[in-house]
Amino acid sequence: MKKQKDIDGVLVKQIQSGKKDALALLVKRWHKTFCEKAFWLVKDADVAKDIAQDAWSVIINKIDGLKKPESFGSWALRIVYTKSLDWIKANKKLKNNLDDYNFKNTVITEDENSNTAIKLRLLKALKTLPPHQQMVIRLFYTQEYSLKEISVMLNISVGTAKSRLFHARERLKQLLKT
Repeated sequence: MKKQKDIDGVLVKQIQSGKKDALALLVKRWHKTFCEKAFWLVKDADVAKDIAQDAWSVIINKIDGLKKPESFGSWALRIVYTKSLDWIKANKKLKNNLDDYNFKNTVITEDENSNTAIKLRLLKALKTLPPHQQMVIRLFYTQEYSLKEISVMLNISVGTAKSRLFHARERLKQLLKT
């Protein structure tokens, strides 16, 4: 453990003195750990990767101010932890807002192909999707946010938002066919 801290300390000192190659080594040593830590907290691999990437941005911007280079590991993991908690809080607020819609099951008394019946089947299918897909679908279609706006709100990449929207649509197609 002491040897690991010493290696980190040397790499951080090299980065602080302007050697950019040391940053690549530091990323190689720590990126997987950051992703695993974020995943442990948020339980979503795509989000965990985004959080690790965001953490690296903060680390790169603030590493020159790190006074104890050998404490890089705990310092950097704290940044990942904080970013993960921020995502969870933002997600919880958004989930609470979406829960206000409170889509309730109602008895269909009209023709099965009526507009109301179709909407109710769609809402019922929507409730079976994973929460992260429900969120993107609802923000995109009911709130009419763009994918870029959704990515900012959920603190995910635009690519992740697109992927979630695509997978949610595909799953809804399957559910509505049956």
